[in-house]
Amino acid sequence: MTTSQALLTACTVAWGWKRLLTVRVMTSMAILPLLFGCVGIFSLFKLLQCMWTKARLQDAVVVVTGATSGLGRECAKVFYAAGAKLVLCGRNREALEELTKELAASQATKVQTHRPFTVTFDLTDPGAVVAATAEILQCFGYVDVLINNAGVSYRGAILDTTTDVDKRVMETNYFGPVALTKALLPSMIKRRQGHIVAISSIQGKISIPFRSAFMDKTTAEGRMPVEVAQDVLTAVVKKKKDVILADLLPSLAIYLRTLAPGLFFSLMASRARREQKFKNS
Repeated sequence: MTTSQALLTACTVAWGWKRLLTVRVMTSMAILPLLFGCVGIFSLFKLLQCMWTKARLQDAVVVVTGATSGLGRECAKVFYAAGAKLVLCGRNREALEELTKELAASQATKVQTHRPFTVTFDLTDPGAVVAATAEILQCFGYVDVLINNAGVSYRGAILDTTTDVDKRVMETNYFGPVALTKALLPSMIKRRQGHIVAISSIQGKISIPFRSAFMDKTTAEGRMPVEVAQDVLTAVVKKKKDVILADLLPSLAIYLRTLAPGLFFSLMASRARREQKFKNS
């Protein structure tokens, strides 16, 4: 290769690299506006979604059972802040009245709010459920959203759990909510609208040691009740059918239970042995 040919080749390579760098710079400059545009569109979408959420729940009649504590109390707060007309239900009248006063005193909302009604009754009493249904319907004349949140907790091994405990748990966590739902359902069918929310534990998907009779309805494992309550509100607005609100580890356990049941049950058995050993020590 002559000197002139080598020089020509070097110039060609240099021009090629310069052109490549120019193309890369132009591509980068073109991507930046696109990224900013995507961020802007996403932000606008979230803003519109937030506005739509508030508009959808404004003046909606929402019934919350088990509203005196835990997730039920937080659901009352987020739905109240969204402008819903609340009917708060529970067994403790004083706790319900205290929550009503707390909501009325809160100023962390820009939408029009409504004074909540309270209905005191025990879900395990069929007669009380019937009377409570009539009282609930008298508050606003109809129900848009029923949040079945009330429940009791229990921890113990199968052999140590009496049948009376099983019955009490099922009456409160299952038969009571079913009775209330059936009692309110005709009014929803008559209006051709209504949303029924059944809040259950992650244990409806997976089994956990020493929880043989327990169907928890207080909060999603590993998360704060206020976070879960906000997710419940979002799920209601979006009309989602089935939502897992647990933390990462319980959520992964669900998929492990489905994809590798042998491994899942082996891990749960190991956990049960450790807890039993700790209990006996």
